[in-house]
This record gives sequence, C-alpha cells and structure tokens, in this order.
Amino acid sequence: ADVTNRRKFILKLAKALLSFGAPSHRIESQLKAASDILDTQAEFVHLPNMIIVSIRNGDTRSSRTHFVRATGRIALSSLHKVHMIYRDVLHDNMGAEAGTEALRKLLQSPPIYPLLVRCAVAFVCAAIICVLSFGGSVVDLWISGACACCLQYLGLNAANKSSMYANVYEDRISVSIIVAFVARGLSSIPGHLFCYSAISSAGVVLILPGFTVLTSALELMSRNIFCGSVRIVYAIIYTLFLGFGLTIGSDLYLVVDRLIFQGCPRDASEPWFKQPLPWWAMFFLVPIYSTCSSLSNLQAWNQWQLLVMVTFSCCAYAANRATSMALPGRIDLISATGAFVLGTLGNLYSRLVRGTAFTSMVTGVLFLVPSGIAQGGGLTQTYHSSAEQYSGGFSLALRMISVAAGVTIGLFVSQVIVYLFGSRKNVAHFAF
Repeated sequence: ADVTNRRKFILKLAKALLSFGAPSHRIESQLKAASDILDTQAEFVHLPNMIIVSIRNGDTRSSRTHFVRATGRIALSSLHKVHMIYRDVLHDNMGAEAGTEALRKLLQSPPIYPLLVRCAVAFVCAAIICVLSFGGSVVDLWISGACACCLQYLGLNAANKSSMYANVYEDRISVSIIVAFVARGLSSIPGHLFCYSAISSAGVVLILPGFTVLTSALELMSRNIFCGSVRIVYAIIYTLFLGFGLTIGSDLYLVVDRLIFQGCPRDASEPWFKQPLPWWAMFFLVPIYSTCSSLSNLQAWNQWQLLVMVTFSCCAYAANRATSMALPGRIDLISATGAFVLGTLGNLYSRLVRGTAFTSMVTGVLFLVPSGIAQGGGLTQTYHSSAEQYSGGFSLALRMISVAAGVTIGLFVSQVIVYLFGSRKNVAHFAF
C-alpha cells in the first residue's frame, strides 16, 4: 500500500507541475529526484503538454506506462504550494498519501481571482507598460489598457465557451487586427492626440510569447532538443502571426482613410496629457506594474512572496535600464544583465531563505520581455510601406529570440555563480 501511495503521488505531482506552469526544462529532474528518494523505480519522458511515466514493478519484473496530460498557464500561488508539498514529502515531513490528497485539492480548486479582477489587472498592466516602455502619453494609456482588457476577457471567457473562436484566438490574428485598426484610426485624428505605435504595442504586449521563447531556449540549453525546438518554432510562428495581424489591421484602415500621420510628434508646448510621463514616474509605475503582473499570474495578494517578487522585478528593471543607457540598442546584453541580477537574487533567496526561486523570478522575467522589445524599437513602427510593415513581423520574431537568448544566458550564469560554493541540494533545483 505504501508503494502504491508513493506512485500515486508521483503521477499527481506530474499533473500538477504541468497544470500550474512549472519550468518545463526542470520537470524531468524534479520527478526523477522524487522517484529516487521515494524509491518508485520510475522513468520519465517529457513532451509538450504531456509526461510519459513508466513505473517498474520489481516483484513481477514488468512495467506500467502512464500518460499524464495537462494544459495550463502560470499560477504562482498554486505552484508555490506544489513546491512546498513536494519538499515536505521528500523530506518526510508529510506522507505520500497526504501529499497526493493535497495536490488533488489544489488541482480541483478554482482560480483565486474572478474574471472581472483579472481583466482589471490586465488593464493596469497594459496602461503602465504603454507609458513606461513605449513612450505613450496619458491619453494613450487608456486606449491600450482597454484593448488589453478586452483581450483578457476574450482569452478567459469567450475562447473557453466557443471552440470556433478559440482557434482564431490562438493565432491572435483577429485580436491584433482589431487593436491595430483602432490604434491607426485614433492616431489619424487631427491634433496628434493618440500615438499608433504606443497603443498597438502596449495593447497586445500581454500576449507576446516571451515566456514560451524563454522556456524553449532554456530547454535547448538543457539538451531537451525535442521540446525546445517544438516550442521555439511555435513561438516564432506565433510572433509572425501577431506581427502580420497588426499590419493587416493598419492596412485595413488605410482603405478607409489614406490621410494618416507618420510618427508621434510630441511638442513641448502641448498640454501635459499629450506628453510622455517624466522619468521619475518609473519609481511609482515599476512597482505597480510588477504587482499587477504578479496578480495576473494568480499570485495571492496577501502572501509575503508578492513583496519578494515585486522587489526582485524592480531590481531587474533597474539593471536593465542602467545597461540600456550604457549600451543602447544591444537588447541581448541589456536582457542578460537584468536576468543576471534577477537570477542571482532568486537563487540566493532559494538557498538562504528556503523560498521558491522560480516563482520569485517569474514576474521579473516577464518584465524583461517588453522592456527588451521596447529597446529594439517596439512591436510596431510608423507606417512607411506595406512591404516594410510585413518585414516588421520577421524583425519582431528576431527581437524576441535576442531577448530570450540574453535572458537565458543571464539566468544560467547567475545560477552557476550562486551554486558554485556550498553543499549540494538534496532535491532537484526548482528555478529557471
């Protein structure tokens, strides 16, 4: 019975790691460490959205194969609880049967925030990133926030209810077309009240596949060739669809009105609400964005881990900003510096305080993606020609890869430095 309970715990742990967005390049090592300590004689093969578990029976010299399949997104609070259960079971502070029951309840629990709250958080995130990274004004942030709010609603509600729309939403074509069409129309209003580049970039920034590109790069560096290559090809095609959707939306408006304004002129004599925010505003906006980004990834607001995430994210942004001033245009080095600072803090937090390194770093990593994209010129540029607009989709994909490569190098170097000295961990490392 005890062996059966340990095997059930391994299977439930595999499902929980997939469901709550655990670092994919660490899943096999996590499960292997648990299997060795619990003596379940199991082998694991990780595929995208699936884990194949082969459990050997020592008495009959046979094996049973289980296919654990789950799709999910990052849920920081739930992932932290999974790690605590995992650690307690492997250190004999909790039995395997109790751990299995705790994981089962966690998997069956609903999201900690309702749909309305998650849409409001998306509004705030897009509004802040509009003025923080893409040079938007006070009037631009309301439009980009509204676009992101509608995008979040469609992703969480409409796409789940309609399988037909879910396929379209997965390509992000329809949403990016609408966002670009609205942004182009507003930017064509006389008086230069709205900026097309700021609104369209910030309106779709929350659906950028930055995390997917990052995990694929980490998997490739971890020699998980199959999962890494599949994910990075998907992310590149996804980014191309997103860039083409923005181009199509802009071109559709040009059919209606060809009199457009190029660029976003901001004269110093214009009113304050048409000007970019002053530099000191980032001291308020960066912590607010980091908090809302953590909440959008289902981090509980009343846990002290939220403060850790926000602090690490602000430190990473400060390093990112300082490097961008010293090395303008080098988005790979800029991203690597921010990731190195973030990885060092996260791994020290895990080693010294016994916290969860991965969940403490997710917010900062997701912040590095739009910051790096903005350093490379943003998602969309001012309109010149249709050919240049379509080539912008390819350049956006290349910028995504450059940012992910820089973040990957920074995270790996920080991990090597932190864990170069001291005793070896008894369980698998739970971080990027």
